[in-house]
Amino acid sequence: MTIATSGPRPAGQRVSDPVTMFGPDFPFGYDEWLRHPAGLGVMPPARHGTPVAIVGGGMAGLVAAYELMRLGLRPVVFEAEQLGGRMRSTTFEGHPGAVAELGAMRFPPSATALFHYLDLVGLSTAPFPNPLAAATQATLIDLNGRGHWARGTDDLPGVFQEVGDAWAKVLEENAAFSTMEDAIRRRDVTTIKTIWNRLVLELDDQSFYGFLAASPPFASFRHREIFGQVGFGTGGWDTDFPNSMLEILRVVYTGADDRHVRILGGSQQLPLRLWEHIPDRVAHWPGGTSLAALHPDGPRPAVTRVGRVDGGIQITTAAGTQTFPAVVLTPQVRLLLTRVDCAESLFPTEVWTAIERTHYMGASKVFALTDRPFWQTVNPATGRPLMGMTLTDRTPRGVYLFDDGPQAPGVMCLSYTWNDDSLKVVGLPPDERLDIMLRSLGRVYPGLDIRARIIADPVAVTWESEPNFMGAFKANLPGHYRYQRRLFGHFMQDALPEHQRGVFLAGDDISWTGGFAEGAVTTGLNAVWGVLNHLGGHTPGSNPGPGDAFPAIAPHELPYV
Repeated sequence: MTIATSGPRPAGQRVSDPVTMFGPDFPFGYDEWLRHPAGLGVMPPARHGTPVAIVGGGMAGLVAAYELMRLGLRPVVFEAEQLGGRMRSTTFEGHPGAVAELGAMRFPPSATALFHYLDLVGLSTAPFPNPLAAATQATLIDLNGRGHWARGTDDLPGVFQEVGDAWAKVLEENAAFSTMEDAIRRRDVTTIKTIWNRLVLELDDQSFYGFLAASPPFASFRHREIFGQVGFGTGGWDTDFPNSMLEILRVVYTGADDRHVRILGGSQQLPLRLWEHIPDRVAHWPGGTSLAALHPDGPRPAVTRVGRVDGGIQITTAAGTQTFPAVVLTPQVRLLLTRVDCAESLFPTEVWTAIERTHYMGASKVFALTDRPFWQTVNPATGRPLMGMTLTDRTPRGVYLFDDGPQAPGVMCLSYTWNDDSLKVVGLPPDERLDIMLRSLGRVYPGLDIRARIIADPVAVTWESEPNFMGAFKANLPGHYRYQRRLFGHFMQDALPEHQRGVFLAGDDISWTGGFAEGAVTTGLNAVWGVLNHLGGHTPGSNPGPGDAFPAIAPHELPYV
């Protein structure tokens, strides 16, 4: 197998091959690695049953634990709260069948490594009701006090089309969009690296807003304002305006903001089912082994300290200490500076600096349960639904509507906000947040009594105030590329001194795509390769892993001086 491929399309590959989250920073086919019949690797028999600590039971931790178990190791999972991390689904009191997605709620089909596990555990999906999506009955864009109803983009005033055209023009002229998209479809590593390495050098110091403002198609402030309030794809880009333009390009190149689906029954089912899943093939362990079977009393309690001792890495919890030859750390790295006392010797100084510099987005949501999906009712006076998916520059910002049929209760995400908009409600209880959102929506939909339809107490979350998260997801600021490269590449440890090997970082904040479960999955797989290599195992010659590919396709390294 050739790691870096380019040139003619491989046999069987079509022009219509889908865009996937293949690169651009590290164009490695994790989906191909996962589905290869030779498996991910082989451990020496003497290492079978060796315990490996997995700190954190989110997607990164559970993917790492599941695959290490399949290799014949014994993952020991530590979790401070509940399995799933930010794939957290909850129900309303008295209504166990209605689900509110407090964390991850929409997933792009381009996340092929994530979908490997969705398919593995047999979960079903449905189109997500994004603005102007085919599955969305109607969208209302409320901007500067005026409402615009639309079923698709053609229904919007001409200025919105101007903004859409401006965005497409900027992407094509300044970021080689169509060439990059085609290269990602074909998995043409050479072209991807050629384009991306140039853009990294040009745009690492450029913010999203600065990129737009410097582009002639966005010379009009009005166009920038509309784009910031409405965006395209899922809508609502202005909270990303301070972030690095590279962060935005990673999303649009890879289809990460397009054709989203939701997981029927709640996204938390994926980590919970993976915990219970019995693999078809597993080294060392008897048939019927699962992560749950290896943890008959559930995950171990919260880790309070990680340090180095003779013989390995020591994990401390309220229940005591245990030493491991390898550890996978998956909490958001902010927690390694706060809630988990980490020894200075765990990482090189450069990695600690990158951890300190990691920037997080905040996010809040407010959910309400209604007697039925009343918004589908058509108002005879207007011929429109009573309510639509709503994008607004008012306090709620994004309102999403979910229904499981006309006879089932309806779930309303009355507000999905980021950063400053999230902080507006961070100190308020759910019922007060509900009042604020209903008051604001009453101005968008005068005469519509949403409160009369609500049949349960609201549920809400602000990820900044969650003590075991302290933020929603990583988003690099301008100038942060070098820091992200250090975090992502830390699983490559052969050049480290012996005393700094054996601890592996994973999680979507370690990935290049913070906020996407795909990044959690792929960095969890990086950690699997790291542990495999650290403990003397190897990948099959026919199925090299991310660490084998790293020298050829490593993320571009910017000069430090």
